[in-house]
Amino acid sequence: MVTHQTMRRGPDDITAIDAGYVRPGLAAIHVIEQGGRAALVDTGTAHSVPRVLEALASLGYGPGDVDFVLLTHVHLDHAGGAGAFMRALPNATLVVHPRGAPHMIDPAKLVAASIEVYGEARYRELYGEIVPVDAARVRTTQDGEQLALAGRVLEFWFTPGHALHHQVIVDHASHTIFTGDTFGLSYREFDTARGAFILPTTTPTQFDPQQLESSVARIAAWRPRAVHLTHYGRVEDVAQLAADMTLQLRAFASMAERHAAAADRRTCIRADMRALLRERSLAHGCTLGEAQFDALLAEDLDLNADGLLAWLSRRGL
Repeated sequence: MVTHQTMRRGPDDITAIDAGYVRPGLAAIHVIEQGGRAALVDTGTAHSVPRVLEALASLGYGPGDVDFVLLTHVHLDHAGGAGAFMRALPNATLVVHPRGAPHMIDPAKLVAASIEVYGEARYRELYGEIVPVDAARVRTTQDGEQLALAGRVLEFWFTPGHALHHQVIVDHASHTIFTGDTFGLSYREFDTARGAFILPTTTPTQFDPQQLESSVARIAAWRPRAVHLTHYGRVEDVAQLAADMTLQLRAFASMAERHAAAADRRTCIRADMRALLRERSLAHGCTLGEAQFDALLAEDLDLNADGLLAWLSRRGL
């Protein structure tokens, strides 16, 4: 059943639906409404399909009313359900960065890589079945390209740094941007009177701090009223959050370089990152205890450390 915990309708006819991935409040699928038509931004996994269809129905939309499934990138927590959604939404076109399109049409490499990381049982539990998308229903984008949802202009910007195949979706009607992972993570549990708390996501294998810093700067320079994060939801005060992101990106890169020669460099990098984020969260006014802090960020710290190691390795360090 769709509840206020699983669906949060915001301004500008934009709704965030909890994808049901791993834990509540971790991954959002956004719905944009315009003139009786709808678009989805990111898909979660195949397990997300029933709850999103129910949410769409509660908003007054049937499966045939969705014109676009817009992917920020093809990491499986954002796009693992794309094929299943395309089967369920007969009139939708999948819109994706050209580097990501081949993996949606033939997801065999994504599946194999994920099973290697998670094991067969855990992979199935997390992602279900990853279904290929008919190439005829896939539209690739160009940087700066626009499309219209019932006259509502959506523009695509390529934003490498988190991944080479990452793009953000600029919504001109609301003057907001759907940022996928480019603008980092902001879990609502960290909100305080000072607003949202942000941190970068440096997930492997294509993380590049200089590219990501440039992509964050591009988003901030447009001065959006808000950004919509897959992890998680709408946040405002974009200029301040961009500055926070930039400072942390530089600090993360410095940590990685400082420990590059250490025998246990992953452990050292992760520990430094955790200490920085804990310090910053307390300064932000967060009252989370140590155990809750670690429970919320443990996987992100692991992935961030791995991404920094991959970046070092590409540089021969």
